[in-house]
Amino acid sequence: MSWIYKISHLSDLEKEGLYRVIIPPSIFHRYSISPVLFINEKQERLVRFYCPPKDNAAIIEVKREVTDHDSVFFSQISDTTDRTQLCLDFIIINDPDSERFNTDVDMMGKDTLFGRASRNINEEVKAMKAGLSPGQVRRGLRLTGQFINCLEHFARIMGIKSIVLDALFYHNAIIYEMYGFSYFEGLLRMKRIHELFQSGNILHDKLNGSSPFRQTGFHRSIRGRSWAIHDGILNDIDDEILEGAWFSPKMYKMIDKPRKVCTFPNAQY
Repeated sequence: MSWIYKISHLSDLEKEGLYRVIIPPSIFHRYSISPVLFINEKQERLVRFYCPPKDNAAIIEVKREVTDHDSVFFSQISDTTDRTQLCLDFIIINDPDSERFNTDVDMMGKDTLFGRASRNINEEVKAMKAGLSPGQVRRGLRLTGQFINCLEHFARIMGIKSIVLDALFYHNAIIYEMYGFSYFEGLLRMKRIHELFQSGNILHDKLNGSSPFRQTGFHRSIRGRSWAIHDGILNDIDDEILEGAWFSPKMYKMIDKPRKVCTFPNAQY
């Protein structure tokens, strides 16, 4: 029996005691939330755990205020067919005090599904100019490293040996590399993307100002490349390794055994 499924059968108190380990401690401190009672100074509960019995996934959410539209922290973890693995399905960490960009809904108000279903170009341009990456509606809190440490700590408690995930965007994959993740699938494609963004190669030459997301010099940064890829630049080339559009690489990290993989040497965010 896998671990998330097992935990789902525990009492609410036991489940919350385990899953709160995943929340970066600085979030509790920053927003004056009790890490035990999950309430603020107004006695409002700001932490939600959704982990019903017989389910093999769990959602952990933290808000700054009960009425906030966006979470400060939102993560979903789940079991895989291998009980020694934990799947990180989703992680969002927002700065609720930063400006919001409506990249998550299109001009008709429909969910863009992170740009997979549709796009809100005007809001994406604003977000990009403000220093955000594809998929972000607000600036982050720079807690990725702290979160991964928390997730690894949870894995140690449960005797889990590895964390697996799909990197939704190019910048996600590069960042996870920096924290010791390697690839089940996608390493050759990631290396090929880097190669083709070098001067004189086809992706570099496609950064010609033909759209706001394909500006000269975007090859130099993780964020610039990610916006160009999100804009569909891979669709515009014929390459037998890339095979067209972006796909989400499948990645993993062995607990306490980080890998040294780097597909974008000397990268600047």
